[in-house]
Amino acid sequence: MTKRFLLIIISIVFLVCCVKQIKENKSRNIVEVILNDENNFFYVDTLKYPKNNPQLPIGVFDSGTGGLTVLDAIVNFDKFNNDNHEVAAKGDHKNDFLNEKFVYFGDNANMPYGEYESNNNTELLKEHIYKDVQFLLGNKYYQKGNSPEFQTDKQPVKAIVIACNTATAYGKEDIEKMINRMKLDIKVIGVIEAGVKGALENFSKSENGSIGVFATYGTVCSNGYPDEIKRQISEQNFKGNIQVFQQGGIGLAGAIDGASNFIDPKAKSPRKEYKGPSANRVEARIDTAILQRYCFDFSGNNMLFRGSENNPKDFQLNSIENNINYEVISLLEKIRKEKNPQPLKAVILGCTHYPFFLDKFKKKFRQAYDYKENGKYVYRHLMNKKIIFIDPSENTARELYSYLKEKNLFNNSDIKKSEFYISVPNSLNKTVRLDNNGKFTYEYKYGRKAGDIQEYIKVVPFSKHNIEVDVAERLKSKIPETYKLISTFSHANNKTKFLHADEKLH
Repeated sequence: MTKRFLLIIISIVFLVCCVKQIKENKSRNIVEVILNDENNFFYVDTLKYPKNNPQLPIGVFDSGTGGLTVLDAIVNFDKFNNDNHEVAAKGDHKNDFLNEKFVYFGDNANMPYGEYESNNNTELLKEHIYKDVQFLLGNKYYQKGNSPEFQTDKQPVKAIVIACNTATAYGKEDIEKMINRMKLDIKVIGVIEAGVKGALENFSKSENGSIGVFATYGTVCSNGYPDEIKRQISEQNFKGNIQVFQQGGIGLAGAIDGASNFIDPKAKSPRKEYKGPSANRVEARIDTAILQRYCFDFSGNNMLFRGSENNPKDFQLNSIENNINYEVISLLEKIRKEKNPQPLKAVILGCTHYPFFLDKFKKKFRQAYDYKENGKYVYRHLMNKKIIFIDPSENTARELYSYLKEKNLFNNSDIKKSEFYISVPNSLNKTVRLDNNGKFTYEYKYGRKAGDIQEYIKVVPFSKHNIEVDVAERLKSKIPETYKLISTFSHANNKTKFLHADEKLH
């Protein structure tokens, strides 16, 4: 009986160990896979990586299309003399990166990145960021979302620009550590340092004032901007009282990229799948006591609600402008409630999607400056009349150029050879969960666990088939030079224009 009992105990221990081992094998570290698993899709053979090769392209990535504002600033940058690479006050009327090639990647299937923090899943976010870098370093992509075989003719890159504030905040240091382990001499440039530098350039060493930061909820939770502002203030010996106020946007970046959880132009009434600001969401609460201060547009279907406009219930923001109205007033309310607040002087657009709508931000701040209740200005004493808006892109471009100069990595190619890729759900992976629009469901997108290494997405060339038409039209009007590059690449790969000039929007 004793022997039988011992055999049972041994068997149970053996089974427990087996189950534990299976779980450990299933949950894997993406960095170790990229570095060591030669049979895995995500493996990068660093021993064969072309090092210090000027002919390689520059990699740029973002959670979606917002990073194209950063690339556009780089594309149009003219602060140096192209012949001798010296600083030129007025440029030389030649774009500084005219002879460089770029590889842009927007992880549209997994965006917006700022939502992972509010869903307590930053480990999955970091895994996405590592995979973004793996794509840039590697050579694989798919021609279409349903292609069973991948292509291997994409070039690796010689420098990486993280054109995403959330990815910079949560991933820059880790990316640098991974690249160091790979023994690759590749510069990683993030947008946060550049944004802070641009803001502080508008303050004298002894000046008081406030800096406002509009960013995703995830970026704000990382405290990336306040920490970097504090570091640069100390490093540059600023003596004034410079305060920092952050507004973590939930919904704005997603709405700009057309994510159905945040905006639906066809909707007529409140939706169950809505995840943006509301009267009940703790992280993004619309304060009904000051509803009139937001100046929301209730016309058409810009605001979804039940009841009447004078007494709306269950209201949901359903336009980009209403989202911006909410973000601006929420920031100003934080300043208003602060003891001894310093007047707002500079505003950092700390999400690369936001510069697309700079005019809307300016409009709302002007409206807030003049807003009165009971004959008194509510916010004017908290603001400079002329607020300076900081898009980190220009300083990012400057840092990139300086790096190419330092390492003698200038290309002699043609910027028209740049490539543009986007992620789409991998429809051949039976574990993925899609909504009626063919996109990841919200629960699946933010509920997966890191460590289960699969091809959830496929990276494919940009085309008019994998991006919303209104987004493509926005790119065409807001960043025309970069749009031309996208269109050229899309035409070469898909034998069709990215967006026909005479194509009507529906």
